[in-house]
Formats: sequence, structure tokens, C-alpha cells
Amino acid sequence: MNLTFLPDRASKPRQTGIAMVMDKSLSLREAEDFVASAGHLTDFVKLGFGTSVVSKQVPEKVRVYQNGGIKVYLGGTLFEAFIIRNMFDEYRKYIDKLGLDTIEVSDGSMLMDHDVKCEYIHTLSRDYTVLSEVGSKESGIMIAPNRWIDMMQKELQAGSFKVIGEARESGNVGIYRPTGKAHVALINKILSKVQADKILWEAPLKSQQVWFIKHFGANVNLGNIPPAEIIPLETLRLGLRGDTFFQFLPAKLQKFQPK
Repeated sequence: MNLTFLPDRASKPRQTGIAMVMDKSLSLREAEDFVASAGHLTDFVKLGFGTSVVSKQVPEKVRVYQNGGIKVYLGGTLFEAFIIRNMFDEYRKYIDKLGLDTIEVSDGSMLMDHDVKCEYIHTLSRDYTVLSEVGSKESGIMIAPNRWIDMMQKELQAGSFKVIGEARESGNVGIYRPTGKAHVALINKILSKVQADKILWEAPLKSQQVWFIKHFGANVNLGNIPPAEIIPLETLRLGLRGDTFFQFLPAKLQKFQPK
């Protein structure tokens, strides 16, 4: 469609404007339907937390996503579940058995020395695309902005493709206030030191997606998107939904904005 004033969107594979979908329980048939309808808009699918251990037809579902041009990885909580049991080698075997080329490294559920985490990232980045998650899953744990920056910078140096700003699927911890609103001061401080296209912000709620698009543009990297929301998210990115309708229109059309 030749509609004017739409923001440029990179085609896959891309470095910016990435969308990561959280698959918590889709069946094989639902995954097939998702790829058919929204695979062209999706860069990564995360099989959330430890769902791959208890779900059926996981290898088949992985193939469906990969054949649709989507990278698949397992939730960082499962990585931590293996690590806390001293089963790193077993985790790699499990990843390889599923045929995955992407891994999430996180420490949001357990205490882990950051140098140890970076060593895992460095080791795994030799053979896999690594996404590393920064921030705690516990609402009561506060991390100073300088600590966020330091961890993100070190994880990128260790080999992470992107660092993930933690929010959980609930969207009320980490980079968000308990109300779900963005922790603006924290995010701005992070972006003063860390390159924007190196960060994937978890934004499971529409209000959070709108906030990031309005502040950082159509090609901000967003994750933990529910499967049914990936197409609506793309309309937000393009200004084809009420929340961002005037975001990318020129000044001469802004006069039509309701007051």
C-alpha cells in the first residue's frame, strides 16, 4: 500500500526495530497459525521461563518458528535452573538437541557473580547468538542506574547481541514502576551511556509499547510481546493506531489533532 508518511521499518534480519514474542503455552497448531499471520513481523520467539520442559511437541514447534525465519530461545529462568544445579554442560546438550542457535543468559532469579555471568556470555557467544537479561525479577530489589549501565556495558563487551531490560511478563518490575509505568529517569540514564540499538526493552503492555515508540521511535527494540499483540504493535510503530496516530505525521497535519 502506498500510504505516505509512514516511518521506515527495516526488513528481517535486522538490528533495530526488533520484536521478541513471549510464547508461554502455544500449541503446535497455534504456532503454525502465528507464523502464517505474524512471522514476517517477528524476529525472536522466547519459550518463556521453563515451559519447554513441560510442553509437548517442543522440537516440532521450534522447527515451525525457524522455518518462518524466527530465532527461538528458551527463557533465562531455565538457564538459571540448570546453572544453580551445576548442569551447564547438560544445558548446552539440551539446547543443541532442540537445534537452537540462540540462548538467553540471565541472573534475575538467583544470585550470580557478574563476572561469572559474563564468562557464560563469552563462552556461549562463540557458538550461539546470546541475549542477556539485566535486572531482577523481584519487585523489592532496586538496582542503581550506574549498576545497570555497568552490567549492560560489560555484557555487550562479553559478546551479547542485545541486552534485555527486565520487566517480566507482568511489566511491573525492573525498568518499570510497580504501576507498570516506565521508570523514566532510569531509562534515560541507561541511554546516556548504552547505545539504544543494543537494548531490547521488555514491554508486554500496550501502554509501555506506546511510551517507547513515542519517545524513541518506530524502530525501538521491544520484547515479551504476547503473540496476539505483534500485529497491533506493528500498527503502533507505523502510526496506524490511535495511540500513535499523529506521531509520524508532518507539522502541516498536526492541526487536525484533537485538543
